[in-house]
Amino acid sequence: MIDHIDMEIIRCLQSNSRMQWKQIGQLVHLSGVAVANRIQRLEEIGVIEGYTVRLNEKLLGNIYCIFIIVKMKDYRHTKFQEFIQERDEIKEAHRVSGEPCFILKAQVPDQDQLSKLLDEILVYGHYKINISIGQYK
Repeated sequence: MIDHIDMEIIRCLQSNSRMQWKQIGQLVHLSGVAVANRIQRLEEIGVIEGYTVRLNEKLLGNIYCIFIIVKMKDYRHTKFQEFIQERDEIKEAHRVSGEPCFILKAQVPDQDQLSKLLDEILVYGHYKINISIGQYK
């Protein structure tokens, strides 16, 4: 269903989602129209779910990148998921198997904001945190 040309198109879009179809076509040896048709098909079948902008959180003032491992106190997962959706500083949230219930990635400007976020998480469960000291990929 998805061939190597589709995968090359996807790689191009992942590196720059604003790349023009003609530019992609030159890289994958197709016309811009053919690339557009393939992209539309990839969107229709759900492979491409949307387009986004990557932000430099540090330049926006969110200096600290924190990974928070949450073990729920009880089974109020729905309420916790609602809490996660409401919090702008939580950039990613994964429900995982095993001992912790959730792994969160958060970006905060300072320790006060981190402390406030962690206090609010305590309503739902216990946590452990790791602070990122560098990103390599």
